[in-house]
Amino acid sequence: MRLTLSTLTIAMCLALSACGGGSDSSNEDLGQLPGTNSGSIVQVEDTLNINQGVELALYYPNDTLSNIHWQQTAGQPINLVAQNTKVLAFTPETAGDYSFSVSFSVNGGALQTLEQDITVNEQDNGITARLGHAVLSENKVSLRASLNNITPIGNTTWQQLSGPKIDFSDHSDDWSVVYFDAPKVSTDTLITFEVSSTDTNNTYTDSVTILVEKADAISSSALFDERVARVSPYNNNSPYANDIVHCVYANTLIDPCTLNTLPLIAEETKGSSESPSVEDIMNRVVVSHQWMGDRFKHFIENYDEHNDFKNLLRATTAIVISYDVRPSFYWAATGAIYLDAENFWLNPQERDTINEAPDYRSDFGKDLNFVMPWRYVKDNDYASRSFSRNIRTTRTEEDGLYRLTSLMYHELAHANDFFPSTQWYSHSGSTSIYNAAVGSDTESDKLTDAYPLNSNEMNSLAKVSFRGETATSTQVNYQPSDVEGFFSTDSANDYYNYSSTREDYAMLFEELMMKSRYGVVRDVAITNKPSGDNVTALDYIVTWGQRGRIGEEDIKPRVNFAAKRILPEFDSDSAIATLAAPIPMISGDNWLDNLNISPSNANINNASPQFSAFIKAPITVPDMRSDVTRYYHKALPKK
Repeated sequence: MRLTLSTLTIAMCLALSACGGGSDSSNEDLGQLPGTNSGSIVQVEDTLNINQGVELALYYPNDTLSNIHWQQTAGQPINLVAQNTKVLAFTPETAGDYSFSVSFSVNGGALQTLEQDITVNEQDNGITARLGHAVLSENKVSLRASLNNITPIGNTTWQQLSGPKIDFSDHSDDWSVVYFDAPKVSTDTLITFEVSSTDTNNTYTDSVTILVEKADAISSSALFDERVARVSPYNNNSPYANDIVHCVYANTLIDPCTLNTLPLIAEETKGSSESPSVEDIMNRVVVSHQWMGDRFKHFIENYDEHNDFKNLLRATTAIVISYDVRPSFYWAATGAIYLDAENFWLNPQERDTINEAPDYRSDFGKDLNFVMPWRYVKDNDYASRSFSRNIRTTRTEEDGLYRLTSLMYHELAHANDFFPSTQWYSHSGSTSIYNAAVGSDTESDKLTDAYPLNSNEMNSLAKVSFRGETATSTQVNYQPSDVEGFFSTDSANDYYNYSSTREDYAMLFEELMMKSRYGVVRDVAITNKPSGDNVTALDYIVTWGQRGRIGEEDIKPRVNFAAKRILPEFDSDSAIATLAAPIPMISGDNWLDNLNISPSNANINNASPQFSAFIKAPITVPDMRSDVTRYYHKALPKK
């Protein structure tokens, strides 16, 4: 069924504000748009243009749907990246007629099929709202408005047309991106927004629809006490398909699963010196979108020539990749690693499906007067490329390869900290994953006993920067030169080492593996904290910094201690013997100028295309945030 945004529906509009709150701030309900009939495909906008967002919603509010599969049956091919959910959303780039069909089961019955035709006009829409999708009640939602070759006057405007009234929990400065929590609903409910932008001649509009699905209340005893996305096994034929979602990413999980129900991947190779197969690993992958699993599989097949990741994954129970995971983490309560899907997209359509919610830790340490940026470098250049969300582009797997490999080494170091190879087969199958993980001292505890970090000041500052504690007046008054004295004489390779013994252990291993396997070195520095509206990387002035800090003689024994235990197959002795002494940064130069400090024939005038792009377009604050954001340690539940 097609619904037209007429003056009748515009009269229902309610301008939304970003005044905190969330979905429970009001009981007001704007109702459903006229003509929204259950048992049909709902298409909100009747007239469609090129570059206008389209949503086709399978609307059965009082029924349970399963086995959903959308497909295109006519028209110019469209890249459909979410074919197994109640909402099919896409942006046509070519005028013409298109046809789609969806097959599904209602309340466990036989498969049935509905069809929908749309016509896209030749006119180019000036604004595009993305991305309509289905979301569970209380899960997080982000929406983005993209301008298409227009120069706006003022900010983007959002209006709600239907559904329970919501307040935006946050938004970008220009309102091009908005965030909110899906409201609680008793049946599947459509929420539609209209977004508009004005230039000197016209006002351009688009709409976007979210289908909020009913979800059971979350128990106060649930391990995941905030709503998580609906996910499914990547391989429906996996021997663990019936249990894996409940055991690793569901709000119904109260008591951790046992190792009988979901064993470590190491069980797949018990009694063998072989690494797990790709199939072994993919049987443990859980995804919110199938493309995420496809990308992970390709990574394991093509970028693990030493079998490092296959071997490290033996200490895990599962790999979860979901649009709502941010930041990535490992959790000993489930034995799984959780990966932000931002690491895997290759085209704009895939990226559209990923929630844009910022890292909740972004304001931690805001009162401190120093910054400790870091980055991975190869050939005097950033090892990975960054792509603004404002630009719709494709990327290659190599563009983000080193960001992903460093993340994998880091999170899997945690897994092998709680489940070292010496303990894989020592636990009873009736033992819960959680009890097995905490049943003995971790390897990182042993590192601290043998090679402790000594700076009390850095330990206290880390609680401010990474746990959100309030800075004391003494800490607020620390200058970069003070922090240099605390950090440079100790034996951590990064500021994040001080956040916990677990992170100390993982940081050492991660940096060694990146240097040994890829020739990628890590920078760490201490700079000022610039302020203002137009801060760039050029404003971060280095007081102290090093490239390849794990080459410090006092740090090498700590690195070797971790590497030998995390990945026994790796020859850490030889790797550490080849480490060069750290290269000092130039005090007084900015963070960007200190990129070009390794011995090389390269210079700033003959830099790689990636670096040249940075010079032509100065790095903005979001780019610097990627240089100061660390990993995430999820605390264990009190079980």
